[in-house]
Amino acid sequence: MNTKAEGVKTRSDTPKTERLIRELLSELGENPEREGLKKTPMRVSKMFEFLTKGYREDVKAVLNGAVFKEEYSEMVIVRDIDFFSLCEHHLIPFYGKVHVAYIPSGKIIGLSKIPRIVEVFARRLQVQERMTQQIAQTLYDHLNPQGVGVVVEARHLCMIMRGVEKQNSIATTSSMLGTFRDDVKTRSEFLTLIDRELHQ
Repeated sequence: MNTKAEGVKTRSDTPKTERLIRELLSELGENPEREGLKKTPMRVSKMFEFLTKGYREDVKAVLNGAVFKEEYSEMVIVRDIDFFSLCEHHLIPFYGKVHVAYIPSGKIIGLSKIPRIVEVFARRLQVQERMTQQIAQTLYDHLNPQGVGVVVEARHLCMIMRGVEKQNSIATTSSMLGTFRDDVKTRSEFLTLIDRELHQ
């Protein structure tokens, strides 16, 4: 699995980005030279560079030295991982929580690396469905576990601020691999353990 996005620059062209944002302000009917907006192109450019830093990060580097041999074979769950991402359709944020579980098969991962993996994929232009699959597949590919389960619940500002304007809508996606897909009991155990969090 390619964990780096194809055709993405290693860093943003800041002067060009600032120029485009300045042009956008003009197209919106604003004066980019007025006091309140003079530094806005620079600020927005830096913001987008931060919010898309996942393009410039490599999961292999994140995992380097954090996978260990261990004969533990019960379910490991890390839940309530906060994330913030940008919807690729409107460049508006979506945000929420990720719940991750895996059953080791001779290898475990340092627990702090699981939120780091989430962050790598969240800090890109995304759709929730793809992000969910990327997180699950990355763990499955690098740990070769018995199975991986990922559930993502998110609020999308493209639904809250515009369009249907449904302020209380929550989108939930899941990706189940290995025994989480094949074994109903395993999948049910995972979903039961995170159920309290999903319905708060």
